[in-house]
Amino acid sequence: PDGAELFTKAGEQFARWKPRNGRSKAAPVVLGADGRPRIRTITATYTASYRDGQGIVREVSTGCRDEGAARNILRDLERRSELVKSGVMTASEDNIADQQAVALTDHFRAYLDHLQAKGTCEKHRGNVRRNLRRVATDCGWTTLRDMIRSALDGWVAKRVGDGMSARTRNAHLAAMIAFGNWCIDNNRMVVNPFARIGKANEKADPRRKRRALTEAELGQLLLVARWRPLAEHGRDSVAVEKADKRSNWKKAELTLGSLAGAVALAKMRLAKNPELIEQLDRQGRERALVYKTLVLTGLRSGELASITLGQVDLNSPVPNLILNAADEKNGQGSTIPLRADLAEDLKEWSSDAPKPATLRLRGHQANPDPSRKLFNVPAEMIRILNRDLATAGIPKRDDRGRTVDVHALRTTFGTLLSKGGVAPRTAQAAMRHSSIDLTMNTYTDPRLLDVGAALQSLPELSLSREFQSPVKLQHLMTGTDESLVAVDVAVTPVQRGLKLSVPVIKSAVTTAIEFSPSEDENSIIPMKKPSFAGFANEGASKRAKGFEPSTYSLGSCHSTN
Repeated sequence: PDGAELFTKAGEQFARWKPRNGRSKAAPVVLGADGRPRIRTITATYTASYRDGQGIVREVSTGCRDEGAARNILRDLERRSELVKSGVMTASEDNIADQQAVALTDHFRAYLDHLQAKGTCEKHRGNVRRNLRRVATDCGWTTLRDMIRSALDGWVAKRVGDGMSARTRNAHLAAMIAFGNWCIDNNRMVVNPFARIGKANEKADPRRKRRALTEAELGQLLLVARWRPLAEHGRDSVAVEKADKRSNWKKAELTLGSLAGAVALAKMRLAKNPELIEQLDRQGRERALVYKTLVLTGLRSGELASITLGQVDLNSPVPNLILNAADEKNGQGSTIPLRADLAEDLKEWSSDAPKPATLRLRGHQANPDPSRKLFNVPAEMIRILNRDLATAGIPKRDDRGRTVDVHALRTTFGTLLSKGGVAPRTAQAAMRHSSIDLTMNTYTDPRLLDVGAALQSLPELSLSREFQSPVKLQHLMTGTDESLVAVDVAVTPVQRGLKLSVPVIKSAVTTAIEFSPSEDENSIIPMKKPSFAGFANEGASKRAKGFEPSTYSLGSCHSTN
């Protein structure tokens, strides 16, 4: 044990240590098989020692306090060894049987080591670790044999009753499914009990729907982000009256209208501390540039936080940021092109980096450290954004319940691409999405798309009556116009007033039609029913149907059935 004290008694070496809870203990020291000193103690349960089917000596804890029960487990282990030797059971099947009694926490630890070896980020491993432990604890699982489908189904049903969102439930299910698949690949389980479990529909149960910011809101947000760090030191104090008519003083809330005055007052108050003014000014510049970079590149906040000065390429024909595969969500790595104005801002920002004090005093120019982060993106950036939104007068939640958070800046990026007429496939590449549906539906805010202007590009479909004179209709029917025109048709004097909008197609008419004005000047009465190619004019004397067979008439209809 850690902190054990070695001593010799009667020619034999002992170790003395004190557990966290309990009295001091002592035990003889022996040399282990690996050459390291160990203590020899009596355990609470029996341990079985046997030679497996491959001839290797194994020591397995039986978990039994009774010797008879422990010997039964030993006989089972020896029987399995004989089955492996005789070829009835494979070595992998024998290993699977051994793994069933291992503590589930040990399997979780090995699985997380596997994820780390794959190169997954710490944040992902932390989420997986938390999800696995929560499900195992809530279901009462301690070993692999305890993991059954019915228990997980019951856990999901209980979480639905608790109000857990579909996305959160799916994250827990995905962790359990992936863990089960890993157990199969490593000969720890024969089948994955959760392989066929269904996932919840996240679209039917959205808990966080984001909206995009308008261009006006973006301008307000960048202005507030630029100056609020300095303006915080220029807020006025206002009196707050209590019920007992006593007054307390507190700082007035910043607004877009009071921002300029607060900045001026802050500069006056901090006139004797120019270094603090410079620090606050730089902090505001950085915050505004972080927002601008997120909106104009579509980077996630974690991805932007990983960018170093060495990953900023501003000298190539197309300035870009290089995103490493380990820092990207899909693990592939990307080159993010930059707008010219954003590239100029980043160039000025990186060249204006704070220099070490020694170099500042000597007036030397320090080359930027390529390993230095481009921006200091705080982990709790959402709190800063919320304050900036409140100062800018931008509502956190709109009338449809959609919110603005840091990731909403990526939604704004996708929406601006669609609004700017960018082709969907190009927008998908810019967003680095695997599915065009994700780009067009999830990351595009339809409220900001100028649908009205898009409708103006559609052809004009006139409903004017310029073709309703007999001469113009005659020309239309004989081939002078092949367009489709809506006309009013009066089938018979009895049907005068019944208006049908029908297409007039040149190729469908095989005979000329004579027209005469009816008593109603707004209708045309056909004197002779036209013949249509491929259609017989049976029953024309009984019912007039206009220019094409209709589904109804004033005459009696008899069903053929």
